[in-house]
Amino acid sequence: MRPHLYTLLVGALFASMGGGCQSSYSPKPRGYHRIVFPEKSYVPFAGDCPYTFAIPRYATIEPDRTQDAQPCWLDIYFPEFNARIHLTYMTVQSQENFNELVEDARTFAFNHTIKASAIDRQRIRRPDADVYGLKYEIRGNAASGLQFFLTDSSRHYLRGALYFNEKPRIDSIQPVLDFIKADIDTLIKSFRWKP
Repeated sequence: MRPHLYTLLVGALFASMGGGCQSSYSPKPRGYHRIVFPEKSYVPFAGDCPYTFAIPRYATIEPDRTQDAQPCWLDIYFPEFNARIHLTYMTVQSQENFNELVEDARTFAFNHTIKASAIDRQRIRRPDADVYGLKYEIRGNAASGLQFFLTDSSRHYLRGALYFNEKPRIDSIQPVLDFIKADIDTLIKSFRWKP
């Protein structure tokens, strides 16, 4: 009779412990690392290319090292955020060539419609600097959150695209995306063609 009583007591003890743990358990929400942003500060960039602009002090300029890279194709690298702005420069050969370049920029931006929840376009118009273009803000879990092109409509064309070297999860990269978008706005406002 005692072994049955012992088994009953041990079973009741385990049942009370297991039931209490299950009823008070709740999963923790996903957390992300705290991001400490550097102070906004810019320096002029004027390399051997036919354009100049301001870049943040916490970014570096690197030549594009892809196989088909051309002169004046650059990356603005943000090591703290594992992000790059790819810049590709092309000379405009003709009106037909210009139209193709503008259409390429639109196509590259709209290739993200599969993952994007929206694509907003903003016209860039700075006649004082002979700088015109479009900025595409791509919302959602797209590979590129922002793309733009700048041109003088006759000789020069520059396209930029922001990429993170991470799987695109907008809920985790949104604060950094917003931070770098301000840097891209500064780049566009400070952009000049060299004489």
